[in-house]
Order: sequence, then structure tokens, then C-alpha cells
Amino acid sequence: MRLLLVEDERKLAEFVARGLRDELYAVDISHDGESAWGMASSCDYDLIILDLMLPGLSGTDLLRRLRQHGSKVPVLILTARDSMAEKVLNFETGADDYLTKPFAFAELLVRIKALLRRGATERSNVLRVDDLEVDRVNRKVKRAGKRIELTVKEYSLLEFLVTNPGRVLSRRVIIDHVWDASFEGLSKIVDVHIRNLRGKMDIGYPKRLIHTVRGIGYSIETEAEQ
Repeated sequence: MRLLLVEDERKLAEFVARGLRDELYAVDISHDGESAWGMASSCDYDLIILDLMLPGLSGTDLLRRLRQHGSKVPVLILTARDSMAEKVLNFETGADDYLTKPFAFAELLVRIKALLRRGATERSNVLRVDDLEVDRVNRKVKRAGKRIELTVKEYSLLEFLVTNPGRVLSRRVIIDHVWDASFEGLSKIVDVHIRNLRGKMDIGYPKRLIHTVRGIGYSIETEAEQ
């Protein structure tokens, strides 16, 4: 699942993002309200973790803008502001949960999982391509009913492919979304992980699901859909 973390304190943002990535979540980071608005408008996030004290557009104003534009993405407020008036204001604006700093990462993780489970009524959390199933809440992968064990990066890569079925994804796009790093020097890493994924979930099955589009990138789809 893909999360947007909006936090202007860079060290805290990196700490939280690192912990969430270890839990197999893909995480984008924004350090101000305006850039977060642009990211939230162009990507279908599963959850937004939002600080209130942001440069430019405040967290509350960003939340208000999201709700005014019809966004139903779960929003977890993460802030040092702990007054009851502040909490009431943001819940009335459209927040789904509110956690004050300082906080324990374990509690943040529990709250995130609860919000994602609650969001299952709005969207399917089990994605399917042919006989492949990816359970995004429990992070389990099956093909033809058989459990497939994946590494953290293999799972993140597969989830990104499955959330974009039939779309050809370039190596650069994959690196931006799965590795959260610069493109330079990482191109071959994508190829290595694709090869490992194929070995686990394509070899031995009657249909190939992961396809190479020469000179462009990779896609996931049944052979009949090509």
C-alpha cells in the first residue's frame, strides 16, 4: 500500500518513512502543504499522515482542500498540537485519527493498520490478476491458491505492478515508487528483482503474468490481454 507522509521536520519524516518501509509500505514524503496537495492530487494514496504546522499551506487547510474536492483518503493527523479545540477542529474538517507528538512508532503503526482496514469498505484490498492474489492489508501473495514468499522489495515491486495492471511501467517510474531513490545506478536492480519475481510466480505456471516491453519497462497482465 502507498502512503503519503507530510512532515516538515526532515529527520522525523525519514525516521517514520524508514520504519514504514520496513513494514512493506511504499512511502512518499512531502515537506510542505502545497507540494503535498500536488502529490495527493496526482496519486491515489491509501492513507495520508499529516502534520499540521507546515510551511505555506497548513495541514488543516490541506485537509479541508482534500475533503472539498471529494477525497475520501484516510487522514491521520500527527502533530505536537494537543489542545481539545485543535482536535475538534481537525476532526470536523475531515481527519480520521489524531496522534500527538511525541509518539511511539508501534502506536502509529497500529493506528495506520486500523485505518487501512476501515478503508476496506471503500476499496478492495485484495487485488487480482488472473490467478494471482495480492492481499494488501496482510501483505500475502498467492498464485493458484499457493502461498508465495517474497522479500520486502519483491513484494513492493509486485504490489506496484498489480496496482497498475496492463500499464507499462518504466524502470525510472518503478525506482521512484519502490526504491524512493534517484534513478542513477539503480536500473539493473529493477531487472534483478523482476527476474527473481518471475522465478517465484511465473515459472511452473501455464500463463506468464510479468512481461517485458523492450526499451520501455515492465507490465503485469495475462498473455491474452497483451
